[in-house]
Amino acid sequence: MNTGLSPRTKWSYCIGATGRDAAYVLVSMFILTYIQYTMKLTIAQFSVITAAMVVCMIWDAVNDLMMSAIIENCHFKSGKFRPFIIAGAILNACVITAMFTIRPTGWGFVGFFCVTYLLWGMTYTVNDIAYWGMLPSLSSDPKERDSVVSLMGIFVCIGQFLVAGVVPIVIAGNAVAAFRTIALIVSLGFIAFQTLTFLGVKENKQQATENKVSFTGMFKILARNDQLIAIGIAYILFCVGQQLLLLLAVNFFYFEFGYSDSGDLITIFTVMYGLGTLAAQFAYPILSKKMSRNIIVTVCIAALTLSYLVFLGFGYIIPKNLVILDIIGFVIFFFQGLFNLAMIVMVNNTIEYDEFRFNERHDSIISAIRSFASKLSNALNQGAASLILIISGIYAVSQNISGLETEVGNGQITSEQALIMADGFIAEVQPSQTLMLRVGMVFGPLLAMVAAYIIIRTRYKIDEKEYDRLVNAIAKRKE
Repeated sequence: MNTGLSPRTKWSYCIGATGRDAAYVLVSMFILTYIQYTMKLTIAQFSVITAAMVVCMIWDAVNDLMMSAIIENCHFKSGKFRPFIIAGAILNACVITAMFTIRPTGWGFVGFFCVTYLLWGMTYTVNDIAYWGMLPSLSSDPKERDSVVSLMGIFVCIGQFLVAGVVPIVIAGNAVAAFRTIALIVSLGFIAFQTLTFLGVKENKQQATENKVSFTGMFKILARNDQLIAIGIAYILFCVGQQLLLLLAVNFFYFEFGYSDSGDLITIFTVMYGLGTLAAQFAYPILSKKMSRNIIVTVCIAALTLSYLVFLGFGYIIPKNLVILDIIGFVIFFFQGLFNLAMIVMVNNTIEYDEFRFNERHDSIISAIRSFASKLSNALNQGAASLILIISGIYAVSQNISGLETEVGNGQITSEQALIMADGFIAEVQPSQTLMLRVGMVFGPLLAMVAAYIIIRTRYKIDEKEYDRLVNAIAKRKE
């Protein structure tokens, strides 16, 4: 495989991540907030939506693997990955726009949402599997691959922050119109950035020589790779831990600091997310030259355990100071970012492991495990978050606020009136309800990430020395 990577290909590929991750974050992080604070739904209707989200995401996780086999077998004139990248972006952008614009009521919304959420996952998969499948095919040089992952991570952070930082500021008191406008802007950005990748990346022609892979063959390829199974399970657990904190963060701020005052506070906390994750992108290539990935993940899990426990004590044992909260957030997001980067490299390295053992290379299929893990963990997180909101009673309070936002959207009351009344509803919430939310935000992520770490240290064997041996053996075999 050609290990030379042109600057045009490298930058076009990495910059393209901005739009796609902005689009993904809008739905994955804020769709629950959109439903919770703009739609008047009974607990039964909300529960059906939650169940549908879990089912759709589980199906989407399986669909990721099926899509990887389809891409593996297709070789268009314009490339193996590029046609799927641009087609997926256009289709997904249309679904996102409809999702935040069309607003039936009651069970009509439940039915509409179930269909659009299913389509959102399937269309995003078309783009996602192709985009990530292209990454390991760009270069087999470990240093160059680490460099691409780190640079891409920077633009991933930018895309995520553009949405995660802006949404909390503009939605309170004007949520219906704000979500509609943001969805349209993000959808257009998704298409624009992925068009850059489509036009700028030059694919490796060698990929066209691979054999066709059936669906049965795809599962055999996955099942035979013991290292992929180990790191895949670990990555699912890690993603569960990584996402749950952010998924519940909006509710945490609303019910700890008030509905009208939390917009700026959430954005500042999101800045910590952006800075912490971005710092991890810069730190990882430096740290990976000085220490092994096993040491990196060990340091990460120790720091994350301490940081989450400190977050649990915030406002109880530790003073309820916003500076302290933001520092805690930065530390958590920094070490989660390092952990994530190390695991992405670990997943990609199983491609050479499989090639060494079976003399076959299947970039798309093996790379799909990352997306599979993300989708499956998102399903588990959505279900867990909704359950916490219902059991704690916070969902019932949020529905009162949702009614106010609907009245603002219909012109019945002003935004200022809605904010005042919303703060009144939150003031009546019991401390035990917010404590239950906090416990879920701490122990859910911790248990999942510790389990991921244990699997890595006991089951994953492809360290730096072993990876170099595999690559050199493959090169000699080709000679």
